[in-house]
Amino acid sequence: MYRIILMVVRLWYKVPYYLFGIWWSGKSKKVSDEKAYAFVKKVTKAANKAGRVTIDSYGVENIPTDQGFVFFPNHQGLFDVLVFLESCPVPFAFVIKKEASKVILLKQVIAALGSYAIDREDIRQSMQVIKQVSEDVQNGKNFLIFAEGTRSKMGNKLLEFKGGSFKSAVKAKCPIVPCALIDSYKPFDEKSIKPVTVKLVYLPPIMYEEYASMKTPEIAKMVKERIEKAIAEHEEKS
Repeated sequence: MYRIILMVVRLWYKVPYYLFGIWWSGKSKKVSDEKAYAFVKKVTKAANKAGRVTIDSYGVENIPTDQGFVFFPNHQGLFDVLVFLESCPVPFAFVIKKEASKVILLKQVIAALGSYAIDREDIRQSMQVIKQVSEDVQNGKNFLIFAEGTRSKMGNKLLEFKGGSFKSAVKAKCPIVPCALIDSYKPFDEKSIKPVTVKLVYLPPIMYEEYASMKTPEIAKMVKERIEKAIAEHEEKS
């Protein structure tokens, strides 16, 4: 919360412009997905800089460029999406739980990027989101899905990945890109405004041929293990 206040205070004169721009990106049909993403990315970079947060990304070359894909990172908090928005060179949307979708600004970003809010208590709505994401990915759109379902609240330790989170990717037969977030909980969860560095590791994509014969719980386990290994390796270097 302290860092969010710092971001707003240091960018107070630009906040109305940023809010309007993001709102308009989600409202106007004249704004392409690429332009909407570029604007949100611009705002994100400004906010992170104002909040004294540095993003170190690795493995950007692993991001597919020839077809739609799904990022599957570990989940540490609201700041996670900002890490991707600053570092990812290609547009993407995300799936977020319904409760978080009501947060101011995040709500407007969801609309601007064509993202979806999922109601985990409503099976019919959840299945519709899964179906829509699958269709979007088949049409070349990229997504980010948090397979833990909720933030871990254990620092860089992971919760179990839910097999159901991978249904959209399986239906779309698309590349799955495991991503390791390191220290992404610090910017918003710690009561500090000291400079902080967050790391994001884009791991090599898992192509459909590699997981086609696997059940979703098995895919979830494999992705989780690869992320845990990447986090361990980067923590050893620190």
